[in-house]
Amino acid sequence: MANKKLVAIGEALIDFIPDKKSCEFYEVTGFSPKLGGAPANVCGAFAKLGGKARLVTQLGSDPFGDRIMRELAECDIDTSCISRTDQANTALAFVSIAKDGNRTFSFYRKPSADMLLAPGQIREEWFEDIYALHFCSVSLGEFPMKEAHRRAIEFARKNGGLISFDPNLRFQLWENTETLRQTVNEFIPLSDILKISDEELEFITGETEIEKALPKLFVGHVKMVVYTCGGNGAYAYTQSSVSASKACKTEVLDTTGAGDGFIGSFLWKLSGLGVTAQTLAEINEQKLRGCLDFSNAFCAQSVQNYGAIPSYPTLDMIRDWELI
Repeated sequence: MANKKLVAIGEALIDFIPDKKSCEFYEVTGFSPKLGGAPANVCGAFAKLGGKARLVTQLGSDPFGDRIMRELAECDIDTSCISRTDQANTALAFVSIAKDGNRTFSFYRKPSADMLLAPGQIREEWFEDIYALHFCSVSLGEFPMKEAHRRAIEFARKNGGLISFDPNLRFQLWENTETLRQTVNEFIPLSDILKISDEELEFITGETEIEKALPKLFVGHVKMVVYTCGGNGAYAYTQSSVSASKACKTEVLDTTGAGDGFIGSFLWKLSGLGVTAQTLAEINEQKLRGCLDFSNAFCAQSVQNYGAIPSYPTLDMIRDWELI
């Protein structure tokens, strides 16, 4: 799988990180711009560990778009499939951080350039060297990018790619939460791996316990459910087995991009094991637990620093955890 690429489709934006945490949004006096957007973050995690990653998105013809292009390239992320437009600006998100490290967002995205990426702009050759396609729900609203996702999923599956979906719910971006729920459940069956957090479970499934929710999640192509519980660890389920991993104890400075780092590093480990969409359901519990352990260690390193991709550890930085 060494020459195969992780491809992610969706938003790339500038996260404006506050100069202080443990306060209300109005108390922040300054922000620092950081590369963000869940699909970009997942590519960053995969590339930081030595994998090859490609982002499919659209940016505005503005300085923020220029900055993102430059920073993606500096992270060794393939930018050849990124479009530029003067029809809308690059998306921005201003972040505030609570005492526990959790964040609230204020988005500037009505619309943003990524939302206008049309299915006709998606080319099959972008997926000929694919390992996995990853996407989230932020770009699945009723605008052209939603159908661009369908085209990307079609091309990725046609070329043998594994499909990974992290709903990554952002309620502020949806006028109707029921539409968000319906959309997420519309796209779940199109994925091979579904990553879902404990905070998202009840909204998406109506269940508060993962065991009761699983029959609603193992639908369509879904072969694995990765269930993350923050400081309470993570679980991975197939139709025939379950693996669990405890979270690494560490000081939490900022959780920005932690979930993205988890699934990005998880996909990197699966790639190293040679796991494909065809063999995903057959992975044994020991190997699966090793993937979870690795991703928990990755996140433990990440949350000790601000931002997403800048906070992600390299493979050498994780070796101290002795989990490889």
